[in-house]
Amino acid sequence: MVQISYELEQTEDGTWAAHASFPSGGAHGLGDTPEDAVADLYEAVSLVIEEFGVPPVLTIVQDVA
Repeated sequence: MVQISYELEQTEDGTWAAHASFPSGGAHGLGDTPEDAVADLYEAVSLVIEEFGVPPVLTIVQDVA
């Protein structure tokens, strides 16, 4: 599991934007609701991890149970 801090804000036109930043770049998600923006961000972060691997700055939590 990867935990990523993100910011969520509503833009002037009423849409929602979610942003996650890390030293090697970042990812952004947009949506009509906060949930849609976070879901879009999740997809963007997944693509970054798939393409480049987990950025070393992110926290990795392993389930040992």
